[in-house]
Amino acid sequence: MRTAEAIRLVAAARTDADLFGTDQPARRYRELVAALHPDRLPADPAVRAEATDAFVQVTTRWRARQVTVLGDYRLGTPAYSGDLADLYDVGADRLLKLPRRPTDNDLMAREAHALRTIAERGDPRYLPYVPRLVEEFRHLDAATGAERRINVLATAPGLHDLDEVRRAYPDGLDGRDVAWMWRRLLVALGLAHQAGVVHGAVLPPHVLIEPDGHGVVLVDWCFSAPVGGTIPALVPGYDANWYPDEIPRKRPCGPGTDIAMASGCMSWLMGPRAPRELDAFARGCRQRALDARPDDAWRLLRELDEVLDRLYGPRTFRPFTLNP
Repeated sequence: MRTAEAIRLVAAARTDADLFGTDQPARRYRELVAALHPDRLPADPAVRAEATDAFVQVTTRWRARQVTVLGDYRLGTPAYSGDLADLYDVGADRLLKLPRRPTDNDLMAREAHALRTIAERGDPRYLPYVPRLVEEFRHLDAATGAERRINVLATAPGLHDLDEVRRAYPDGLDGRDVAWMWRRLLVALGLAHQAGVVHGAVLPPHVLIEPDGHGVVLVDWCFSAPVGGTIPALVPGYDANWYPDEIPRKRPCGPGTDIAMASGCMSWLMGPRAPRELDAFARGCRQRALDARPDDAWRLLRELDEVLDRLYGPRTFRPFTLNP
């Protein structure tokens, strides 16, 4: 395996299976280490820097596969692989979030700060709409010296992200089903904005639903910022079309930043089935300029309810299933 090929493979791998394969993982590990080892790298400083970072990732992730205990937690196989971290089910509806790269420690710190701030300042009635930060701690890899920030999170079981929902309804969702998801997502945003926090990455994999009880939880606060701050990065795999202008342009964000992204998710869920009134409502939330968009999720929720009442009449519980 050539160095350039190894660098590309490491950069593209989101899970250990992507990186090491499932057939002969130990052999793949040895091939990667051989291709990326500092003693074999070319003189080009840029290539050496990329290869060194990839080498650290490979060795760190390989050792992490062998780790059985972190802090007070025993780890098995990752339950989920997120944008920048693997999540391990450690029991009691808790997930241990372990970043794959130490360079993402700052994003883990952002998540912990955001969840602490929301818990301290937010309305307790709505705290179940976001994960609860159980604890955070640091882990030092004795072999590599790499230090990682770890967050342990608690949330409701039986959740499904919007990507899964959209796959179940490839032709789009009925507006009546999207209505409860939209309403509850606005509650989650109202909770955060009231605490002075902007999520910054309201995208399909970060909006989780509980179908039977019509629950919604907004997860992955690693890209968050205070109101008026800037969002640190784009989520891998999502181009700028998913974002309002202020995020890729590194301009101050606000409640309207999240509202625009949430509206985009809801339009994407409905697809061609979007009623004209809901389509117009969503487009109004996605004006190009931040100061032209709605900036109060609670007021927007009341306006959405008025639109829904005109469309569908008084609210009634509509069962939802992921197996239509």
